[in-house]
Amino acid sequence: MSTRRDFIKQLMAASGIGAVASLGLGFGAARVPAALAASWYMPDEHGPQERVILAFAASSRVWEGWETAVNNTIALLAKTIAKYQPVTVLCRANQLSQARSKCGTTNIEFLTMPLDDVWVRDYGGCFVVDGAGGLGLVDFNFNGWGDKQPASNDTRAAATLSYELEASYIRSALVGEGGGIEVDGHGTAIITESCWVNSNRNPGMSKAQIEAELKANLGLRKIIWLPGIKNKDIPDAHVDFYARFVKPGVVIANLDNDPKSYDYAVTRKHLEILNAATDADGRKLVVHTLPPPLTVRSNQYSRNNPDFAPGYINYLPINGAVIAPQFGDAAADKYCKDLLTKLYPGRVVEQVNIDPIAAGGGGIHCVTKNLPLT
Repeated sequence: MSTRRDFIKQLMAASGIGAVASLGLGFGAARVPAALAASWYMPDEHGPQERVILAFAASSRVWEGWETAVNNTIALLAKTIAKYQPVTVLCRANQLSQARSKCGTTNIEFLTMPLDDVWVRDYGGCFVVDGAGGLGLVDFNFNGWGDKQPASNDTRAAATLSYELEASYIRSALVGEGGGIEVDGHGTAIITESCWVNSNRNPGMSKAQIEAELKANLGLRKIIWLPGIKNKDIPDAHVDFYARFVKPGVVIANLDNDPKSYDYAVTRKHLEILNAATDADGRKLVVHTLPPPLTVRSNQYSRNNPDFAPGYINYLPINGAVIAPQFGDAAADKYCKDLLTKLYPGRVVEQVNIDPIAAGGGGIHCVTKNLPLT
């Protein structure tokens, strides 16, 4: 930790302030008004990464008996990722010893802060760069996916991260989540209307206003809007369960082949839109489909659980590898691994059993946040 940060903490302690996040802002290189942040852009996460951030933060209040299994799965992901690049694990101060024991310390560092849950992709903001070595973090004012879950600690996590990482703090005028944004790093984003044009996040704001703010915050030139679907899952259909960029001009799309699924019609509509779309540079998209499994392991996490989310799309690209889920459907798991191996040549595809995390409606991408190498 730098001398400057130590000095700030001493001032805060003398003033009776218990945490950086309690001020409501970060103390990175600078606090930058979103409207003035024109030089920043959100990079493609398939590029070089400095590290991946996870949160060892499942609690009994949220997970009701599954918290140990969820944290064990976070630890497994941390150890898997750490084989390829550095990892930072966030945890509560009183769980630091447990987190160290579960995750290990090989290529893994720990950062303590108040937290509510594990979904750091959503509450941790979005990293942006300026092309000249600068790092920023856009805070999208996380509100528990439209006040569906208590988030008094998680809503301050982006500010704390900006301070700890010495990233310029950029506070958006929008409320939203990192899992609701997919970019190619060259000016194009894919986003669902269901989670952004929603009165539980951005009441009174039009689609055009939201688009303008996202473009300003993230250095975008074009947004491809997918409809998504409201009120079927907690985040109202985040894009990272529906469409992901492999590289500029190439997308993997979820195609649900279960006619009984609410995603059956939605994913077909998304595919229609993506097949007709062009990116910010006028390229027609090449779209590959990746269906979820038709069967999954039967266990306490999946059985009679409407929140169980067996989506392969929610994978994580890292330096030299792709971390992907597997759900016990041998044919579907193999198809996922084969497709990702083809689309990410030179990277190892590591498949991990994430059933406890999927039980809460999320996946690998949801519980991780990539820090770009600047």
